Amino acid sequence: MKRFHIHVSIDDLKKSVGFYSKMFGCEPTKQKEDYAKWMLDDPKINFAISSRGAKPGIDHLGFQTENAEELDIMRERLKNADLQPLEEGETTCCYAKSDKTWVEDPSGIAWETYRTMEDADIFSDTSLEETACCTPESPEPEQAGCC
Repeated sequence: MKRFHIHVSIDDLKKSVGFYSKMFGCEPTKQKEDYAKWMLDDPKINFAISSRGAKPGIDHLGFQTENAEELDIMRERLKNADLQPLEEGETTCCYAKSDKTWVEDPSGIAWETYRTMEDADIFSDTSLEETACCTPESPEPEQAGCC
């Protein structure tokens, strides 16, 4: 079963962790100095926040699959719908090693479809300066995002 993914860029991680922990009724399942994530079961959501210099707001949306077969089905769906997916493949982002594919909606919002293989000790395996995350380069530079 897939899990809906939401990643929000925030200004103050400590305040945001406090707010979302109260709202969700639980502490993050993963927390670093610039990132926190809640793996909620009701509703089934992977909700992540990061304070890495991006403008506050929705960074990107997505679907986290449980296995490679679900990821393949999602990738095929994107290809069949002529959504021009960008196959990122295996990468490290958001303190996890994942296999990813990206598309943009008509308004330029990034959508990530991915499977997480394992946790990682680093935020990203690419050099990030002012981006919140690790969204592959978009045709519009200001629309780069994350995981």
